[in-house]
Amino acid sequence: MEIYKINTIEELIKGNSYVGRGIITGLSEDGKSAVAAYFIMGRSANSRNRIFEEEKGEVYTKPFDASKVEDPSLIIYAAIRSCNKDLVVTNGDQTDTIVEGMKIGMTFSQALKQRCFEPDAPNLTPRISSILHLDRKYSYEMSILKSRDSEGTGCNRYTFDFEPKAGLGHFIHTYVCDGNPIPTFQGEPERVFIPNDIDKFTKDIWNNLDENNKISLYVRYIDLETLKTTNRLINKNK
Repeated sequence: MEIYKINTIEELIKGNSYVGRGIITGLSEDGKSAVAAYFIMGRSANSRNRIFEEEKGEVYTKPFDASKVEDPSLIIYAAIRSCNKDLVVTNGDQTDTIVEGMKIGMTFSQALKQRCFEPDAPNLTPRISSILHLDRKYSYEMSILKSRDSEGTGCNRYTFDFEPKAGLGHFIHTYVCDGNPIPTFQGEPERVFIPNDIDKFTKDIWNNLDENNKISLYVRYIDLETLKTTNRLINKNK
């Protein structure tokens, strides 16, 4: 087993009908750009009725057709927000929990102690989060909050703290694959190659997500010298 192998995103997601929601964080191959990507998938009509919208550098999930929204509680949220020079990326409204916690001096992991997995039994979907620290030497953290058992009797919280390496990203997603209930992500975030070209990376992610279940994708490259951002946004619903 090659524990230090860096896979392409194609190798990690192609042919997998349902990896759920996913976050990739890392450093471009030339070492010049911090990189964050977030995508959502959906099986139900309610989950599929979404788009991403960007407003002043922050990204939100919004209903595509507001008249068809059944339950907004777990599908409508701020996915990407800034706090000072840190960038927070998550799969739920814990984005706000992290940002508000940091405003009063909490760390990423301290803020997430206030939250647990999603209340959507029997799936008990994990909450996945990432933070890019851009106000000093670049580093990033990722987190997953998971149920400790199939009954949802408690929450296990895992935080991973990374020293960036050029061309290397880490990929965490909510599910292993489709199922009933859906099996949740296991182990450390997966190692994934990040190219210099944002368009190539965006295309590689989007084209290898399952055609029936993919919904939206957002990718951001941040120049580490200037903090200038380059963004790509794709919505299946148009």
